[in-house]
Amino acid sequence: MSVRTSPSAGYVEDVSPGTGALPPRAWYAASDARSLSLNGRWRLRLSATADAEDDAFAAPGFDAGDWAEVTVPGHWVLQGDGEFGAPIYTNHLYPFPVDPPHVPTENPTGDHLRVFDLPGDWPADGEVLLRFDGVESCARVWLNGTELGEFKGSRLPHEFAVGALLRPAGNVLAVRVHQWSAGSYLEDQDQWWLPGVFRDVTLLHRPPGAPGDFFVHASYDHTTGEGTLRVDCDVAGRVSVPALGVDLATGETVTVPVEPWSAETPTLYDGVLATPGERVPLRIGFRTVALEDGLIKVNGRPVLFRGVNRHEWHPRTGRALDLATMREDVLLMKRHNVDAVRTSHYPPHPAFLDLCDEYGLWVIDECDLETHGFTEQGWRDNPVDDDRWTPALLDRAARMVERDKNHPSVVFWSLGNEAGTGRGLTAMAGWIRGRDASRLIHYEGDAECRDTDVYSRMYASPEDVERIGRRLDGGPLRRRELPFIQCEYAHAMGNGPGGLAGYQRIFERYERLQGGFVWEWIDHGVAHPELGYAYGGDFGEELHDGNFVCDGLLFPDRRPSPGLDEYKKVIEPVRIDGDGADGTVRVTNAYGVRDLGHLEFTLSYEVDGVPVGGTHPLAVPPLAPGGSAEVKPPVPAPDGGGAEVRWTVRALLAEDTPWARRGHEVAWAQRTVTRPAPIAPVTGAGPVPDGDRIVLGPGVFDARTGVLRSLCGVDVSGPRLDVWRAPTDNDEGASWQDGTRYGGLWRELGLHRMRHRIDAVDVDGGTLTVRTRVAPAARDVGLRTAYRWTSDGTRLRLTVQVVPEGRWTVPLPRLGVRWGLPAATTPGVRWYGSGGEAYPDTRAAARLARWEAPVEELHTPYVRPQENGARCDVRWAELGGLRVEGDPEFFLTARRWTTEQLDAARHRTDLVPGDTVWVHLDHAQHGIGSQSCGPGPQPPYVLHAEPAEFSFVFSAAG
Repeated sequence: MSVRTSPSAGYVEDVSPGTGALPPRAWYAASDARSLSLNGRWRLRLSATADAEDDAFAAPGFDAGDWAEVTVPGHWVLQGDGEFGAPIYTNHLYPFPVDPPHVPTENPTGDHLRVFDLPGDWPADGEVLLRFDGVESCARVWLNGTELGEFKGSRLPHEFAVGALLRPAGNVLAVRVHQWSAGSYLEDQDQWWLPGVFRDVTLLHRPPGAPGDFFVHASYDHTTGEGTLRVDCDVAGRVSVPALGVDLATGETVTVPVEPWSAETPTLYDGVLATPGERVPLRIGFRTVALEDGLIKVNGRPVLFRGVNRHEWHPRTGRALDLATMREDVLLMKRHNVDAVRTSHYPPHPAFLDLCDEYGLWVIDECDLETHGFTEQGWRDNPVDDDRWTPALLDRAARMVERDKNHPSVVFWSLGNEAGTGRGLTAMAGWIRGRDASRLIHYEGDAECRDTDVYSRMYASPEDVERIGRRLDGGPLRRRELPFIQCEYAHAMGNGPGGLAGYQRIFERYERLQGGFVWEWIDHGVAHPELGYAYGGDFGEELHDGNFVCDGLLFPDRRPSPGLDEYKKVIEPVRIDGDGADGTVRVTNAYGVRDLGHLEFTLSYEVDGVPVGGTHPLAVPPLAPGGSAEVKPPVPAPDGGGAEVRWTVRALLAEDTPWARRGHEVAWAQRTVTRPAPIAPVTGAGPVPDGDRIVLGPGVFDARTGVLRSLCGVDVSGPRLDVWRAPTDNDEGASWQDGTRYGGLWRELGLHRMRHRIDAVDVDGGTLTVRTRVAPAARDVGLRTAYRWTSDGTRLRLTVQVVPEGRWTVPLPRLGVRWGLPAATTPGVRWYGSGGEAYPDTRAAARLARWEAPVEELHTPYVRPQENGARCDVRWAELGGLRVEGDPEFFLTARRWTTEQLDAARHRTDLVPGDTVWVHLDHAQHGIGSQSCGPGPQPPYVLHAEPAEFSFVFSAAG
């Protein structure tokens, strides 16, 4: 018996970075040398194992006519409607046995074919390179039947010399891509596992005398205002920068007056590197990054990062992003006051860094390295502490640094993420320092800070951050002398993150604290025809981490979430404050570099939320960074006649910028000038028994239960006390600080199944009092609740008194009343309060005004449905022909499904509108926090079970 054997696929499990690829070098988008994009439609054959097929497909003349077609760049599992497998999501667990460097025999392998012709005028001289910018996770390459080599390092470029193999027509490029390889052990980065050729494939002509590599050194001396330029190149040439009058040979140095580059003022000088064979455009930014006085300084000034972590993501194409999508990300960041990006957890598409240079973003460029899954075995066999893997680690570090070294936006090299510690990381840090001493080194996992220039933590609580700011955190001397950043904090999963304002106040209070990076930029939901957006487990994965992949400030379609609006407000670079009583406005410049001359300020007044008197310029001087001024309004506040009077001050762009038009709002604030008069007493009309009913003013009650049945002629359901909310992702999460998991505690106590017992319905003079006890089944705790109703004939006042009974050991999710209105007569809501979603610790961006919206727009469409949509500080609301006023202000929520239905839903499409609009009038809400991966709500925002009293006044809408 003969046995068919396939070519060896041993390279798949080889810990080396590969063979055949050229040394890494600087990446640039264009020059006067020719290039040919090989992106487009490729043929694909998918096999279940790495060695299921031989390499005959790579030979010219192979007939692949019956193969499927896929788009490159792309991931095959996101194409073909499931024909080519499915995505897999894990946070840190490897979806295969941990047995490095081995991977399963079941190893989906995609054979890719692209046949191409050279343009008729393609040059015949010089060399030609074939460049792959990103392939996951291991690729073997042939051109016209000749094997070029194989490589690993999914998010890094690899080039091959192919000039001698090219033909004028009919060139056959064959690429075998394996989903799993030894490299997969280094790429365990909290994201979808998505195999494929997902970045550009390009043919590059290299004329004789063209540069192989070059390094732009452009520093800035803040004491003299001069920049020093030197361009090192492996081919002699000249460098010209016309705007600076610079023309010098490569390797030579020149010092000239310049405007420095920063994220706030991203000045770039256009230049040209000219060698005998090629002219390469340069965009030069002069800046100096240093660790001085225990601080991160750029151009002599400390930096406060207002940052985000950014995975590359598109809901249909995964990590295959086009330039327009990348630009959209950068514009959204700039428009929301974000000034820094950590490229979690790999170098991004290089074009993204071009955009960071152009528009101005500080960048922590992170190596394509994470071995987080080894934490499950106490980091045993971790590759970063195994010398056999060190060449692969150094290769990844070199490919990042060499590719991105000419970007002024890159101020930190990061060794990777959550890879433990070990000799390999030390080797990477040493190599990077030897190659590029002009930037600092970051790595959060280096708790001793032996290899890094900054003390970095994830999800430290505000208390811990403050201790670090005060230098009370202990640790080795080197660490105590270093600046601190939160490379991840404020986990933006679902509703949240909460507590952003508290963190920012601490960052700004202590010099050592130099800001942080919210986790993360965008939800990684996969567009799905039945589910809306899919997350972990929706593709039948046996091992997955659910919707933990949906934890961004943007929804998958790149619409900003309320969390991004909150972050924009919290980190705004202008602080506006003041005493509303005397009208004084205090403005402080919180920029790091620029003055306020690029902004114009306006002031307006609102009476009960309605703008009056127009908008007035506010004369704010062009304050230097850190400067403050107190400014008097140009016109006096109006007389509200008993109504609430407030002022709003806005800081707007005075001129168009590359990222926003004139009038774009950078910062704003509101303050109360005159408080409203108290609500007039609602008394005078007494309850009237009428058979099985009790009539009190405009309200009709059930005489037996005391439940309100109609109000001003509108049938209603309730209201009655409600303490349950559909737990948010942060409610369901467990902080590693104290292990608390509020959602689980609430369910264990039974707050999702409260029972309402009527103890008495009393008519006493002008008051109808309904006494109840609200309690969970099987528990001895409860809430003694009294509903007291009064009326003046046209209005109906409800006062709710709540007294806890028993020993309450957990906070309440919410405290208020829930009632229902007919959906047919309740299409929308008008209200005076915050315009957007806001909870106790997510209300910095709560702008008070009069608003109007359909009920559907009050729902925030989180990928996994959960508590959402509350409006805070609501004075009054009108819906379904009724008006409700709060005493005091309240949280308003209105939706076309019950809390129970919201709680049961797993995807947006599970929510089906019903015939009732359920309205929540909440006296208080439990905070949101960041506990899906971090601390829970801070103490001021924990809703303890304690006595409370609150009132609402109901009437017909005017």
